[in-house]
Amino acid sequence: MARQVYAGMDAQEKGDDPLYKRRHSLAHVMAQAVQKLYPGTHLGFGPPVENGFYYDFQFQEPFDPESLPLLEAEMRRILAEDQPFERRLVPLEEAVEKFEAAGEALKAEYIRELAERGEEISLYQSGPFVDLCAGPHVEKGSQIPPDCFALDAVAGAYWRGDQKREMLTRLYGLAFSSKKELKEFLKQREEAKKYDHRKLGKELELFMISDQVGAGLPLWLPNGTVLRDELEAMAREWEQREGYQRVATPHLTSEQLFYTSGHLPYYKDGMFPPMALEEGQNFYLKPMNCPFHHLVFGHRPRSYRELPLRLAEYGQVYRYEPSGTLAGLLRVRGMCMNDAHIYCTPEQLEQEFRAVLELHRRYYDMFRISRYWMRLSLHDPENTAKYVQNPEAWRQSEEAIRRVMDSMDIEYEEAMGEAAFYGPKVDFQIRNVVGREETASTNQLDFAVPERFGLTYIGPDGEMHTPYCIHRAPLGTHERFLAFLMEHFKGAFPTWMAPVQVRVIPVHVENFGEYAESLAKALREDLFRAEADLGPDSLNKKIRQAATAKIPNVLVVGGKEQETASVTWRRFGIQDQRSIPFAELKAVLTRMRQQRIMDNFPDVELPQA
Repeated sequence: MARQVYAGMDAQEKGDDPLYKRRHSLAHVMAQAVQKLYPGTHLGFGPPVENGFYYDFQFQEPFDPESLPLLEAEMRRILAEDQPFERRLVPLEEAVEKFEAAGEALKAEYIRELAERGEEISLYQSGPFVDLCAGPHVEKGSQIPPDCFALDAVAGAYWRGDQKREMLTRLYGLAFSSKKELKEFLKQREEAKKYDHRKLGKELELFMISDQVGAGLPLWLPNGTVLRDELEAMAREWEQREGYQRVATPHLTSEQLFYTSGHLPYYKDGMFPPMALEEGQNFYLKPMNCPFHHLVFGHRPRSYRELPLRLAEYGQVYRYEPSGTLAGLLRVRGMCMNDAHIYCTPEQLEQEFRAVLELHRRYYDMFRISRYWMRLSLHDPENTAKYVQNPEAWRQSEEAIRRVMDSMDIEYEEAMGEAAFYGPKVDFQIRNVVGREETASTNQLDFAVPERFGLTYIGPDGEMHTPYCIHRAPLGTHERFLAFLMEHFKGAFPTWMAPVQVRVIPVHVENFGEYAESLAKALREDLFRAEADLGPDSLNKKIRQAATAKIPNVLVVGGKEQETASVTWRRFGIQDQRSIPFAELKAVLTRMRQQRIMDNFPDVELPQA
């Protein structure tokens, strides 16, 4: 079933949504206030978004974030004037002349594009402010409670998202149905900031980013590397059960490979500059694994009896993301992707695509990620420069994916113009700890590139056929997925993933330190990540330190435990502790690890020894 959000709403749905109209109108009110307080400021776009609105501006001087309260007060003064929002249609020439006369070059540029597409030119006026806009808006300012919104943040944004164009200043605002809802949102967000993955990454020593290495190129510390290894080990096991075969490919290649695949020139802006390693031949760091996998498929003749062929790799890739978009582990320039490519016949396509989406769902259910939905990205038939031109293949591919998604009872939205150049894709969207929507993982249906590589299989009719290729990464990248898990778990990982799974603390080091170390050693011999705390701190301080480090299992040992070969077992986040024979505890921990029990959730029932 399709999930409706602002990006997917039609005009009727927007008109029926009071909050949409309120947020949209507040964006105009903010722009009016900006142009009054900062004369000479020019306009970009100002849409409503989830939780509020934003507007992009060209200021004459850098905008001071400390001025947001002043701007907010001006917006409330404008609302008090109860200005009506009035719409009118104008001819192209009049609209272009009006905005050019006002120095609004960006608006005039966009008006010309609208006219070329045959769209009507609609203006909205509220008080002295006039903007190019399709609406809808509230009827008048008094329909917006003055305490339902707050200006929130300042950021940079390129015009139309193009880093080669003007850098604008984006002002964000929050808006809800009431002051109460606004206050509740701010309170929840402030609480959530405690668990931002960048903050947890530093506190728990998971990863770092060094200026000496470069922005967007994270260094995984020992604790974080454990998380990567455990996540990858799980993926390898699940994929092996489902018939995937693993391959390994290099980090760079001759540019010819990307000309064959079509990524040059389609994807050039997302790639690092070429390296001239040999005369007349450039090499690139790979931004994706798929062209390499195509070569693996094509290295010998294939029969339909071999299909579907599923090739998997946790492959390191490099993408040139603009510096202004980099954000901790969520958006980086070096990433390790849970990648695979499935080569199949047309008859196998829908079954294989469904299996891929089901694998996503199993992962998310396992990690108890409940706030997710899918986004079906379709091509824009008018954008001939961005997409492979094969209308019938696009129609068949998009209809096949839509049938699969409709059959799965997962919410989804559709996004026109967001497909890959070679086919439609499905992204799994989730919310991070501060409520921001992010793409966690993706799947793409490729009907074009296998033909470019000359990939074929011998069908049951004895003829040569071109396979479909499904690109899938259900765990996304180590970087992004672990950022989500850090925040989702608030830094407290289940035993099977935790960097330190067990810490043994003796009541007195002098008397019971040797026993504590012997237990830790016995666990390490069974490949548990275990350590004994034999430092000089008091028992209570050591227990607090273990809790701060979010270690899932703390074993306290003293005279009684030493005499009975037992431990006192304390679990992170659980007040109750229990005395248990060490041999029994080790058996329980072994089952927790083997079954990948999510024991970081207190309601999870632990296995028996």
